[in-house]
Amino acid sequence: MPETDLPPDGSSQQDVFDFLGHGSDGLFPVKQIDTHGAAVFLEGNRALKIKRAVKFPFLDYSTLAKRKTACEQELAVGQRFAPTIYRRVVPITRTDNGALQIGGDGPVMEWAVEMMRFDDSATLDHLARAGSLGPELIDAVADAIAASHLAAPLAASAPWVASIEPILADDTAELAAGGFAADDVSALDRGSRAALGRLRPLLERRGAAGFVRWCHGDLHLANIVILDGKPTLFDAIEFDPIIASVDVLYDLAFPLMDLLHYGRGSDSAQLLNRYLAETADDNFDALSALPLLLSMRAAIRAKVLLARPAADDSIRDANRAIAESYFALALRLIAPPPPRLIAVGGLSGTGKSVLARALSGHVPPLPGAVVLRSDVARKRLYGVADTERLPATAYTPDVTEKVYRGLAERAARILNQGHSVIVDAVFSKPDERQAIEAIAAELAVPFHGVFLTADLDIRIARVSGRIGDASDATPEIVRQQHSYAHGVIGWTTIDAGGTPAETLSRTLAALPQTAQVCST
Repeated sequence: MPETDLPPDGSSQQDVFDFLGHGSDGLFPVKQIDTHGAAVFLEGNRALKIKRAVKFPFLDYSTLAKRKTACEQELAVGQRFAPTIYRRVVPITRTDNGALQIGGDGPVMEWAVEMMRFDDSATLDHLARAGSLGPELIDAVADAIAASHLAAPLAASAPWVASIEPILADDTAELAAGGFAADDVSALDRGSRAALGRLRPLLERRGAAGFVRWCHGDLHLANIVILDGKPTLFDAIEFDPIIASVDVLYDLAFPLMDLLHYGRGSDSAQLLNRYLAETADDNFDALSALPLLLSMRAAIRAKVLLARPAADDSIRDANRAIAESYFALALRLIAPPPPRLIAVGGLSGTGKSVLARALSGHVPPLPGAVVLRSDVARKRLYGVADTERLPATAYTPDVTEKVYRGLAERAARILNQGHSVIVDAVFSKPDERQAIEAIAAELAVPFHGVFLTADLDIRIARVSGRIGDASDATPEIVRQQHSYAHGVIGWTTIDAGGTPAETLSRTLAALPQTAQVCST
């Protein structure tokens, strides 16, 4: 297969696009998806991705040889994340009679990455718009991202940290050129640069500790698809490993931010919480970086949408409107409100954990509060799985005091990072409630205590129906708790005998408005 940088017959890349756009055999309609750097042709159960003959500061596809190399790189990177999707690199060749064909031995006109075509409606952006995500799926997505980070090769941290300031400068220039309000662009730039100045030592320490890795790099929701019931990450950055070699929290920031953009604040909060639960504790000490990392992702998304090719004015206007919403989100993310501490107490079966998870996405700053659960903390203390039952000796007063002290210490760590916390525990004793309140007072952050109540028969029924939960509570334990002396409860008491939605609604109504502005 002879290969040249310019087709020998003088044809253009558009000839290849026209050929693929008409289909290889005419049996299936062809759908074309265009981005600034590629064109994807979907036909039957196959997708062919062609690199556009373009050159940008961050990528160069200007010659056929470079496009071949880029296709080979994409195949290698793609198979690392999604081996079932990425099949091979295939040439588009010219036959002796002048026709184009996929494969073949004639002169190479273009190179393509051949992939398995999947159902477009199975990508997370479609599922988010349809409201079809759900807690189990979000947990699975978080697990997939955490696993990809654990398996990702370590990378040098200096290039990543050094790249942030140029990224901010380019964002500012592109957004200003895109016609956004000058004052808003300036505010985003100032806020981002100030945050970088504060965070640079933290980011450098994380690099030295192994948190900078060759990640996916472009993990917005449209690049996560559900295949055979499992989340699959695809379309990772392949053209420059340095661009994809970032802090793992910056990689995570993309889906967190995108969920917020799609109005899925609770899902974003859950994704963060699940990821933190499945990864190193050191990530808790880097939550102060989230506002900058999230805002950068939103600004970059706005910039990319402004540059996206559009076939007509209606598509261009639609891209502009979406870019404006991402830009507005970037502004909001770079100026987070102060954190606060919320404690959710109540006897077993009152629905504390269900409420805490649902409430987290309503508590600023974005994407929501970190939830600390006593049941999980106790299991971690003993080094067992969340669903493994502990013996009675794990519930002595001394052990319980140690669990509560650990929750308070972790809450303080997170609050010191500027991030809100919800602590989920029974809090049946006055000294337990006073201790968690003292953390908020010591750190001068707002505190809100909520104590849930429900009738005994309701609590017994709920505990009896639990499957695969971290709580070891049984109906007998619920009956024993019924005789507890709580002392004077100065927290807001919420009737939790109804549905989870009713309990959440009552709790939100009882909290000050300053504690619930997170949902988007």
